[in-house]
Amino acid sequence: MSMAVDGLISGLDTTSLINSLMTLEAGPQNQLKAKVTSTNTLMTALQGLNSQIASLATLAAKATATNALDLYSAKSSSTGVSVTAGASATAGSIDIVVDQLAKAQVSVSDAVSVWPGSNFSILDASGVATAIVADSASLDDVVTAVNAADAGVKAVKVAAGTDGSGNALYRVQFTATSTGASSAFSFKYDAAITPPGMTQITAAQDAKVRLWAGSGAQQTITSSTNTFSDLLPGVSVTASAVATEAVTVSVSRNDAAVSTIASDLVTALNGVFALISTKSAVVNSTDSSGKAILSAGVFSGDSTVRDVKQQILNAASQPINGRSPSEIGISITKSGTMEFDSAKFATAMAADPDYVKSVLATIASRVEAVAENASDKYDGMITSRITGQESLVKSLGTQIDSWDVRLASRRSTLERTYSAMEVQLSNMNAQSAWLTAQVSSLTSSTTK
Repeated sequence: MSMAVDGLISGLDTTSLINSLMTLEAGPQNQLKAKVTSTNTLMTALQGLNSQIASLATLAAKATATNALDLYSAKSSSTGVSVTAGASATAGSIDIVVDQLAKAQVSVSDAVSVWPGSNFSILDASGVATAIVADSASLDDVVTAVNAADAGVKAVKVAAGTDGSGNALYRVQFTATSTGASSAFSFKYDAAITPPGMTQITAAQDAKVRLWAGSGAQQTITSSTNTFSDLLPGVSVTASAVATEAVTVSVSRNDAAVSTIASDLVTALNGVFALISTKSAVVNSTDSSGKAILSAGVFSGDSTVRDVKQQILNAASQPINGRSPSEIGISITKSGTMEFDSAKFATAMAADPDYVKSVLATIASRVEAVAENASDKYDGMITSRITGQESLVKSLGTQIDSWDVRLASRRSTLERTYSAMEVQLSNMNAQSAWLTAQVSSLTSSTTK
C-alpha cells in the first residue's frame, strides 16, 4: 500500500514526482500491453479469415460431390401433375393420362347411442385382424380404443341428432390412415352381436396413370399414393387431379443451376480475397494536429496470409490439361480476383456440357483441398498461425504480470527513498536550528 509522502520539509510534490518516474519505469510494460492489443487484433482478423475460408471449402466440397453437377429440371404441361428430378435423372419426356387418384377408405356407421359391444376386430385388406378392446361400449371408449390400436384406422364421433326419447345419437366415422387399395378395412364381430349398419363413403383405391394411352403399347401404372417414383429414371411424378387428356412430363438438363454453382464459387473466392485485401491495405489518416499518419492493415506483410491467398488463387485459375478455365467463363482479373462470365459459361455448357462440368469440378476440388489445408481446425496454416498468436498473448501476459510486481517494488523503493530524504532534511533542519541557537548564545555571552 502506497503512502502520501509529499514533502513536509522539502516542499516537493513527491507524489507527482514518483508518478512521473513510474511512468518512465512502466514504458516497457506499456509496450508489452500494446503488443497484446495488436496481437489480439491480428488474431481476431485471422479467426474471421479462417472461418470464411472454411466456408469456401464447404461450398467447394458440395460441387465435387457425386452427381453434384448432373442437374436436371422437370416440368409438366398440366398444373394437375407436378414433377421433381433427382440426381439420377436423365433428359427425356413421356405422356401420361391420369385415370384416378389414390384415396383412403372412409366408412360411417348408422346413428347409435352406444356401440354393440366393446370388443371387435378391424380387418385389413389381406384379412389380418387387429383386436379392438374398449373399456366399455360407450362411443367415446370405442373411439379411444380404435385410435390407440395399430389398425391403420382412425375414428371420430359425429353428432347425429336425437332418438324419439330425446337421447343423443352419433355416427362414428372410420378413416384409413393411408391411401391405396391395400389400406381397405372391414369389421368383424362375435356371432352374438348385431353389428351397426355401415356406409362406405369413399372406397380405398390406388392412383392410376396410363402411359402411351391409345397405342398398342398402352400400359397402366398404379401407386398406393398419388406419387409415382422413377416413372422416368430419377423422376417422381405426383398427380393432384384426374386428366382425360395426356399430360407431358419432360426432363431437361438444368444448365442454369450449374451456372449458379460456378457463380457462387467465384463469389466465395472473391469474398476471401476482398477480406485479405481490406485488412492488408495501408490507410492514410491525420492526427489531432493534422499530421499525416500511415496505418498498415493487420495482414500487411503477413507471409502466411499472403501464401494462402496465392494458393487459393492458383487453385482457381491455373490451367486444366493445358486449357485455361477462362474458356468456360472463369478467369482471373488484373487486380488478382476472379471473374465469372455467365454468358460465356452458358455458351460453353451448350457446346460441351461434360467438359464444362469436368473443369468446374476440378477447380472446386483444387479450391477445396487448398482451403481445407489452410483452415483445418487441427493443423491448418491459418489455424497454426492463430495458435501461435494465442501462445504469444499468453507469454506477453506473463511478462506483464512480472512487470506489475517489479513496478510495485520500484514504487515502494522510491517512496521509502523520498520518505527517508524528508526525515534526513528534518534532522538537518533540527541540527541547523541547534547550531544557530548555539551561535546566538555564544554571541550574547561575548557582548556582555
